[in-house]
Amino acid sequence: MAEEHDVAEQKGRSENKVTGRNLTARIVHDLGRAIVTERFNSATGFPFEAELCQQYNASRPVVREAVKMLTAKGLLRPRQKAGTMVQPEASWNLLDPDVLKWLLEREFSIDLLIDFTEIRMSIEPRAAGLAALGASGPQRRQILTAIDRMFAAEKGEDDPLEADIGFHIAVLEASNNRFMRQFRDLTESTLRFSIRRTNAYAGVTRASAINHRKVATAIMEGDPVQATRLMHDLIEGALDLLLAAGGHEPRSSF
Repeated sequence: MAEEHDVAEQKGRSENKVTGRNLTARIVHDLGRAIVTERFNSATGFPFEAELCQQYNASRPVVREAVKMLTAKGLLRPRQKAGTMVQPEASWNLLDPDVLKWLLEREFSIDLLIDFTEIRMSIEPRAAGLAALGASGPQRRQILTAIDRMFAAEKGEDDPLEADIGFHIAVLEASNNRFMRQFRDLTESTLRFSIRRTNAYAGVTRASAINHRKVATAIMEGDPVQATRLMHDLIEGALDLLLAAGGHEPRSSF
């Protein structure tokens, strides 16, 4: 009986930890989104800990953990004996996938997508070149699988968005650069918004599998110069569509 009691108690503690993590994630999402969508700002202030505990039926440690996570994202700044202060956008960690996702949910901003696509221009062509130089066998297969999925999507046999994202993520992974790999979650979050927009501006329902395959072929052939150039052209085409849609002049490469 004692053993059964110990097992039950241990299981209960485990379930409480899982519940606590889920509640913390929910609070982070709710409050983060509320800050980024400007429901909470420097003028309105931020709820006190006791209010949040009551609102979410949460313990103080759970609420404090959520606030700590939002502080790490640059959204909040605790002040000793003065509550928690909402930070201005200039302080936010825009490379955090959650913050970027909340920004995109706030209000569609083509300028935000332009800024992000310009960052892609500085990273993904280089990643393609590195992949051509040193991708492993499994990494190459991941790239080819993504291309197969893109062609399958053209026949209605796969999801075109997921296939397109899968290709770009596979190339980042195949770069074998630890910092470029960290760009994965950010890329995935933003591509879910930008791919639909650029395809719509181009008057197509999905990205060109043929153009993506050209990049993949250069990687498979171990040609870093060609892989870099083709990936650059691929992303520059998306950037030009966004610039035109936003009423901006094309920006020549430099």
